[in-house]
Amino acid sequence: MNQPKPMNQASAGHLLRLIRRGQAGTRGELQRVTGLSRSTVSARLDQLFRAGWVREHAGDPVADPTGGRPAVRLEFDGSHAAVLVADLETRNARVAVLDLNGEVLAEHAGRLLIDDGPAVVLDRLGAWFAELLTKAGTGMEKVCGVGLSVPGPVDFASGEIVQPPMMPGWDGFPVREALRAALLRHTGGGAAEGGLPVLIENDANVMAYAEQRLGFPDCSAFLLVKVSTGIGAGVVVDGEMYRGIDGGAGDIGHIRLSGFPDALCRCGSYGCLAAVASGRALAEQLTAAGVPTASGSGVRDQLAIGQPDAVRLARAAGRQVGEVLATVVTLLNPGVLVIAGDLAGPPFLTGVRELLYQRAMPRTTAELQVVTGRLGDHAGLAGAGAMVVEYLYAPDRADARLAARAEARGVPGAPAAPEASDVRESPHGLPAVPSGPAAPPFVPGR
Repeated sequence: MNQPKPMNQASAGHLLRLIRRGQAGTRGELQRVTGLSRSTVSARLDQLFRAGWVREHAGDPVADPTGGRPAVRLEFDGSHAAVLVADLETRNARVAVLDLNGEVLAEHAGRLLIDDGPAVVLDRLGAWFAELLTKAGTGMEKVCGVGLSVPGPVDFASGEIVQPPMMPGWDGFPVREALRAALLRHTGGGAAEGGLPVLIENDANVMAYAEQRLGFPDCSAFLLVKVSTGIGAGVVVDGEMYRGIDGGAGDIGHIRLSGFPDALCRCGSYGCLAAVASGRALAEQLTAAGVPTASGSGVRDQLAIGQPDAVRLARAAGRQVGEVLATVVTLLNPGVLVIAGDLAGPPFLTGVRELLYQRAMPRTTAELQVVTGRLGDHAGLAGAGAMVVEYLYAPDRADARLAARAEARGVPGAPAAPEASDVRESPHGLPAVPSGPAAPPFVPGR
């Protein structure tokens, strides 16, 4: 039987992960956690210092439990690079430049119709990103990756949006390449010219990722349901997004309900949950009741002023979603269920709880917290940024980048890069997201 590698073989990338996750914050703690010698820890930290990824904290030193000299705290330096993130809705978008710790350096929100198609939308994103980089006082040479949240199913490995009901023209479109090209047009070059990592993910997934990391980091099974123009769920298990085999996990908006044979969904089927209980569905019902409402955000506005029909319909929609969630919760047994999106408010949440607790077994819901999201409109941006950083600084990729940097500088005895077929280098020593044949070797410029 194959035995796992002992912890004393931890690489610089593994040490970085321990520091980033707060599992070890001093040289002594790294020695204790990994079993590495003092000299080995120092050598591997030197790699991280040279790369600019780790710095010694300028604050108070940490007391040494052995009674020795106080230890200096180590921390991930989130200022050494930046991430571009975008959260696409059906009618609007929000974009930002973040540092690697998720701090917003510049942000913009505006109207952007997903129905205009990928070429128009991605070009607009490129223009917005260029403006934000200027506002943030940074350039493309500092950008290490792009995260894009979209309201449709995504095959994460290929980066393709797959048969999205609310995104006409996006199915199979080469989003990564088009967004890189848009950045090149609007910024004049930099990292966009050579394989800048562009990660694309479903909006409910990245929202779940952000909400779990911020508010419930110890929850090993976490569920978020976004109810806006459509309905979708994001699942985080043991700190990782659960996507299914091709990105289809969590698409609960297309579960069929009985009793609604005439409710036509945008997917072409009748009786889907989204056709009955989404923001779009409620907007249509409000309009029919004499309260003109164009979208899920319009329903949110009506709920904010306590419009009686909106409150009544939101509570009924919550019950319909709660009926579906009784099955979902029974299957997943999550510790936390977050309701997010345009309809996330007391009327809808009350309806969800009514049916969920009525239909699910008491054992399943005894420890379940049912709450609304904490991050609001910023959940998609925060999740997209965290996704990019976790991807780029995973131990194997971090080690490959460090090895490439050392080799480019002719450092003797540089550690060998991991033999990973999916790790390729961009002009900044950053791994490109795998797509197509391997690129020729690249010597990083810094």
